[in-house]
Amino acid sequence: MSASAVLLGDIGATNARFALMTDGLLGPVKWIAVARYPQCADAIEDILQEQFCERLVGNAVFAVAGPVEGERCNLTNCSWTIDGREMRDRFKLQTVRIINDFEATALSLPHLMEGDVRSLGGGRAVSGAPMVVLGPGSGLGVAGLLGDGARRIVIASEGGHATLAATSRREDVILDQLRHRFGHVSAERVLSGPGLENLYRAIAAADEIDVPLRSASEITQAALQGACSASRAALDMFCEMLGGFAGNVALTYGARGGVYIAGGIAPRILGHLAVSEFRSRFVQKGRFQAYLEAIPSQVIVHPAATFLGLMALSDTTGPYR
Repeated sequence: MSASAVLLGDIGATNARFALMTDGLLGPVKWIAVARYPQCADAIEDILQEQFCERLVGNAVFAVAGPVEGERCNLTNCSWTIDGREMRDRFKLQTVRIINDFEATALSLPHLMEGDVRSLGGGRAVSGAPMVVLGPGSGLGVAGLLGDGARRIVIASEGGHATLAATSRREDVILDQLRHRFGHVSAERVLSGPGLENLYRAIAAADEIDVPLRSASEITQAALQGACSASRAALDMFCEMLGGFAGNVALTYGARGGVYIAGGIAPRILGHLAVSEFRSRFVQKGRFQAYLEAIPSQVIVHPAATFLGLMALSDTTGPYR
């Protein structure tokens, strides 16, 4: 076994996960709450000392929830800044590579097995055709994977910040509520954890009903238990709009290789998502309905899919399972 490990990180706005990779094998994944630390470097120092017992680390690869410019990323939904030069200097690393988190997730797609996904319907993936992954969590990520074998190329994007369109009068009313609040209503303003909270409040305002303040997890729980009509309406609309947005992304990328839903929310509402209007909204694209009906849509349930992509990026074998 080599003396030097590679530090891999999946850094989001709410949680960050780290693991050491040595000789192509991934060790246990450690979780931290982002809010506990002023900056990412402080969290990494704690992780290396407390969790990884000051193991010798020579290189690092980080997947981060925000746009990457050179060696630097300001996370979109929290105050952390990840700076490659700072990391190299502070932790005496040879190399630090920073990529968008959905770029890493896209790289994981060819490595996912049958048990790593759950189908939401559709046809058969076309081998070698573009694949796409999108995912609601603290934000909304989008990335595509093109090519086959050694010629794969990831197209990362900030597609979650594209304008969200309404497809019914009811959605017009709800989005108008959100426009009054935010001005521009991106897909992320609805299709994320905070977005579910936005939907819940907008539905209550549009229907002129008083509802208690609830977090996304509380809204989901109340909806699934049938305890709150506004929560159920918000979760239903969330699934519908997610399907419509996923269909748009499939058309944009020509994703006949499949559409994958990642992030922290979809696996938690998998049962509801499967019986919701997600799939019908996915395919409702007029003349291209048959095109979309042939595209499979699946939820990623692998607990560490991003790390599969980071391992692939590091040219390693032995996926974490």
